Amino acid sequence: MHAVVTQDRRWYVAECLEIAVVTQGRTLDELITNLRDAIALHLEGEDPATTGVVADPRVSLTYEVTARIG
Repeated sequence: MHAVVTQDRRWYVAECLEIAVVTQGRTLDELITNLRDAIALHLEGEDPATTGVVADPRVSLTYEVTARIG
């Protein structure tokens, strides 16, 4: 599973690419905790065979930054 992380002023925001999960946190640690919780809640009671997600998915985070030129 993959999530893209961006920073918007005081918040880090993660958006999961495979399932409809978006969450935020004031720190990266808080964001990761919130992302784990949000994914678990989203998949709670779902059959992994129907969602295409393994029972205990790993999440790969990509952190996007804006390059400031000039």
